[in-house]
Amino acid sequence: MVEQDWLSQRFTEHHKHLHAVAYRMLGSASDADDAVQEAWLRVTRADTDQVQNAGGWLTTIVARVCLNILEARRARREEPAGALPPEPTAAHPSTRLSGRADPEDETLLADSVGVALMVVLDTLTPAERLAFVLHDVFAVSFAEIGAIIDRSPAAARQLASRARRQVQGTADASDAARSPKREIVEAFLAAARGGDFSALLELLDPDAVAIEIRGAHEVAAFFAGRAQAARLALVDGVPAAVWSHRGRPKALFTFTTYDGKITRIAIDTDPDRLQDLDIIFLPAKEKERR
Repeated sequence: MVEQDWLSQRFTEHHKHLHAVAYRMLGSASDADDAVQEAWLRVTRADTDQVQNAGGWLTTIVARVCLNILEARRARREEPAGALPPEPTAAHPSTRLSGRADPEDETLLADSVGVALMVVLDTLTPAERLAFVLHDVFAVSFAEIGAIIDRSPAAARQLASRARRQVQGTADASDAARSPKREIVEAFLAAARGGDFSALLELLDPDAVAIEIRGAHEVAAFFAGRAQAARLALVDGVPAAVWSHRGRPKALFTFTTYDGKITRIAIDTDPDRLQDLDIIFLPAKEKERR
């Protein structure tokens, strides 16, 4: 009884997140309800002695149920029934599989890929869809995704990369598919290149930090007139900036945002880490190319 009470409490605590995962995996609220219900039945029959991260464990179960549904759907060659209802509120970052909590904006699908692009997701294989949604929406690591689909982390990364390219190809064609974070990074690069100090200040949180520089005025002064060669890109599905030379990435600029402001800019120049990234360079706004 004590174990059942614990399971029920944990399941209730994570229910909103689990439904969000199932919805984005399956594209149907009713299918998501069924998946979460099936996951609960599996949970009640499972051994919980080794469970240390309840949220991660429950997410894994729901993901496997969704994968089975997608594979069955693909085998029957059936389309999701009915039109998609309004998207549910995205899960708070603290409920992600890895348990990380940070002020990052929602990633590519959660904040930029709407109902129209669910059509693109339906063209993906079940494994591609799972890898893309879990990694790009819910920040699940490729190692954890690989365990769910019984493949290596590298194979999981490749699946997400293939899916991301298909989704991004559609996303770039629609003005409605631009994420808030992408807009912020794009505006920052434009202001930095143009030396627009005032525009940089508007984008930076008063306590923003970049490298060892702290404070909006100091960070703005450092970047004003710089970033000439940095290009807007999706790096593992997240908007960022990349400086490359002769086709090789040399520096990665990642941005932490909160409430529409940049709070931190980190720079990574490690060649081994950079070569392992999935980088998709994005086109600049039309007005910037003129």
